[in-house]
Amino acid sequence: MPTIKSSYLGNLRTESEHLQSSVKILTDAPIDNNGKGEAFSPTDLVASALGSCMITIMGIVANRDSVSLEGLTWEVTKIMQSSPRKISEIIIDFHWDSPSSDPAMIQKLKNSARTCPVALSLDPEIKQTLNFNF
Repeated sequence: MPTIKSSYLGNLRTESEHLQSSVKILTDAPIDNNGKGEAFSPTDLVASALGSCMITIMGIVANRDSVSLEGLTWEVTKIMQSSPRKISEIIIDFHWDSPSSDPAMIQKLKNSARTCPVALSLDPEIKQTLNFNF
């Protein structure tokens, strides 16, 4: 059974629906690639998925150890190369104002982020730079 149903809306825009939840996402080509840049580009979604996957796995580990990740935020920077046009690097800056005081837990969270399914699925040529600001 499919997970996502998508359609082309014209003008370099797509719509994808997550079938279980009915949540929809629009994509638009970026301005530097003939689009309007009015929504996530497909490569933006890849970069965003990496950060979301990492925090999800960190959350699973934290929940198992009764640690709250409240206040944890992250910023994603996607770097494209021009020829061939593809993602060359994804930089994720994690920020946490109230981290766990247990150094072992902090290391466990960092390690878990690196083993999320998206991180393991991306081409090894895509550099994944992680900055844990906590």
